Amino acid sequence: MRNLILTALDIGSGSIKGVVGEKNQETDEIEILAVAEKSCLGVRNGEVVNPEQVSLGIAQIKEELANSSGVKIREVFTNIGGTHLFSVPSQGLVSVARADQLISKDEIQRVKKEAEAVNLQSKNNEILEVFPKEFIVDGEGGIKESAVLGLRGIRLEVKVLLACIFSPVIRNLEKAISLSGLNYLDSFITPMAVSSAVLSQEQKELGVAVLDIGFSVSSLIVFNKGEVVDFAVFPLGSSHITNDLAIGLRTEIQTAENIKKEFGTLKTAIKKSSGDKIKIIDGDIEFSKAFLKSVVESRANEIFFEAQKALKKIVGQNLPPAGIVLVGGGSLLPGIVEFAKQKTKLPCRIGEIRGVKGVENSCFATCCGILMLGFDDMENDEGKHSSYGIGRKAKRVFKAFLP
Repeated sequence: MRNLILTALDIGSGSIKGVVGEKNQETDEIEILAVAEKSCLGVRNGEVVNPEQVSLGIAQIKEELANSSGVKIREVFTNIGGTHLFSVPSQGLVSVARADQLISKDEIQRVKKEAEAVNLQSKNNEILEVFPKEFIVDGEGGIKESAVLGLRGIRLEVKVLLACIFSPVIRNLEKAISLSGLNYLDSFITPMAVSSAVLSQEQKELGVAVLDIGFSVSSLIVFNKGEVVDFAVFPLGSSHITNDLAIGLRTEIQTAENIKKEFGTLKTAIKKSSGDKIKIIDGDIEFSKAFLKSVVESRANEIFFEAQKALKKIVGQNLPPAGIVLVGGGSLLPGIVEFAKQKTKLPCRIGEIRGVKGVENSCFATCCGILMLGFDDMENDEGKHSSYGIGRKAKRVFKAFLP
């Protein structure tokens, strides 16, 4: 049996990351053959706003990955996120059409389609993914998709979460990939991709949240009983710390970024001594550790305030027992785990990539999650994502020819 090889791109505001992965179809092991990262212009708040600029970065990633892996790269899976990504709860209801009242795959697809028939308030919005929460057969709820097939019933209902996007966002993404000379296979929402790489099924069953602190956008996604409960996206990220430092120290953005990475911390203990002052010779900058910590803490407080607000809206008082998993570039700040525990009163830890060999840097978690979902798409025509994946892209292309 031949191994599958796929390429995944994580197109973010600060940089574009890419991986080439190979899946052994006998052992289900995924091994990373190459990784690449390039800074890139043309992405704002997690969304492609200048496809031409972004395509140049994608082309560079493509070349570097091809050279490192020895694989000719023609097509990619990618992520889609940003502040125009939003969720809508919905439900569908159908009567079971079969004479023997057995629930078939056709009935399941039909009730999902009914759940998609919602008013998104704007004709410029579209559904990206459909996440079933539970199926209800003749009033009996709490049934998962894997268990509903073959049951007998007259009335089939489903409760779902729809992931939706402002249509021009995905058009720009597709255009950027096309201009780079690659074929666009499909995209997965960023919160789902990153959680696929760092969560175990046990955590999803217990109840867990993933907080992805990105460059200019952060997201929170919550799971319970193995399914997505809801997600939220807000326009705050690690770049806001850099911007505040650049203003406060009256220095260049890159210098402020270097200072943040080298000296930034959320650790509570600061030893005040003769070494409390930090002097940067290049640029003649001097500041105290206390000043730096106050800037970092101020933005971190803001990020966690928004995360807590989103979490409360999603789960109310039913806090996730498995706590919060932190990912993204912002999670690399020293002391952030203890800071997060103090702010959320929940167990917190840094996310580690699971189920993929050959990459340890957690900043590539989104790429690895895209890869995992992409393999599922390619292998299982009846999978959760495949029914809304390549077929979903074809539906969008067809719509473009309608009057």
